[in-house]
Amino acid sequence: MKYAIIGAGWAGCSAAVELAGQGHEVHLYEAARTLGGRAREVNVHATALDNGQHILLGAYQATLALLHTIGVDTRSALLRLPLQMCYPVHSGGMQFIAPKLPAPLHVLVALIRAQGLSRADKMTLARFSSTARWMDWELNTDCSVAELLQRFDQTERLIQLLWQPLCVAALNTPTERASAQVFLNVLKDSLGASRASSDMLIARTDLTRLLPQPAADYVVRHGGQIHLGCAVQAISANKNQWQLRLSTTQTEPVYDGVVLATPAEVSRELLTPLQLAQHIPVFEYEAISTCYLQYKPGTRLPRPLLALIERPQQQVWGQFVFDRSQLNMTPAQDGLLAVVISASGLALEQGHAELAANCARQLAEDLQRPELATPIWTQVISEKRATFACTPGLQRPDNVLPMQGLVLAGDYTASRYPATLEAAVQSGKIAAGLLGKA
Repeated sequence: MKYAIIGAGWAGCSAAVELAGQGHEVHLYEAARTLGGRAREVNVHATALDNGQHILLGAYQATLALLHTIGVDTRSALLRLPLQMCYPVHSGGMQFIAPKLPAPLHVLVALIRAQGLSRADKMTLARFSSTARWMDWELNTDCSVAELLQRFDQTERLIQLLWQPLCVAALNTPTERASAQVFLNVLKDSLGASRASSDMLIARTDLTRLLPQPAADYVVRHGGQIHLGCAVQAISANKNQWQLRLSTTQTEPVYDGVVLATPAEVSRELLTPLQLAQHIPVFEYEAISTCYLQYKPGTRLPRPLLALIERPQQQVWGQFVFDRSQLNMTPAQDGLLAVVISASGLALEQGHAELAANCARQLAEDLQRPELATPIWTQVISEKRATFACTPGLQRPDNVLPMQGLVLAGDYTASRYPATLEAAVQSGKIAAGLLGKA
């Protein structure tokens, strides 16, 4: 069969690899010149950065399987860290690192050894973990994460140092509006599973070279084609096939099936002439910002990844900081730090320049290193519609559409997970499977 994949983000790449591996002829269309969608390479100051710094989890089985299929050696491509939440020593945070022990013993020992938490904090956290396991991480009725934490009597310090940063990192939605059930799903597959599932995985290269480019190479090796800089302007039914109108040619190619792997609002526009737009709800969105700060070569953090205490009342927004030089990047990344701000709508109101200055000031104060207040250059990259707001009871569309040979893929489709790379990869695989059955 001959299939078109519209959108070369991680969902589209996943679907393309799955169909190409089944022996079908695959054509992957991407309006941009770079593969990867909302997790892609960008070039700033002659340096290959990402449009957003990401953390994967050891629980991301679909993503890890896809990387294996397309020939990526995950041992060298990903830095694997044990589950941890470590703040700068003098910032008033905590130190929590899971040892290499079988689950759930690794979490228990980490909790006992944790620094910066009182005995009451540790007991409260232990009760949360044991009760959640007893409940099998399931709620009868969804609620906000804030309500869940209140119900479990979590202390203010635990909420500030553990639950709030974990929630906003996983769901990109503040605790008062985030779905408790989806949050529990993430915790179940990481904290509630094997020790390796809770590991934190960080790309050692830019995100395009991690997965989208090897996926595209796989498709080409299997007889497919990649069309970059080619926007699909319309799709239409042509008997039992599908016809595409493209931005780059007058020719309208015909396919046996189409995977619509564009963002939700773009997919809705393409589906409007087919009277199918109602199958994709109108989502609220949350932004993610990454502030890159370049310092002199040799500048290092104590760890590749540190958590930061967000203090909005002081215009301090950083939640995590990554030391790109410790991720085994190219020499051009020596001395480069990346501060991540999830659900960053309020932070963006002050403008990129002030946000970058405040991130530098935050690092200087929290790490007690005054030189970090004056980076050589800064760059803030914001995805204003990075993910949908993952709110309680949110209805997300199925991959299936009521027209044969046309399916949806994307991190916004029905899933146990929030809008993560894993959700996108899973969705692409499901969409490809639906076409294969047609």
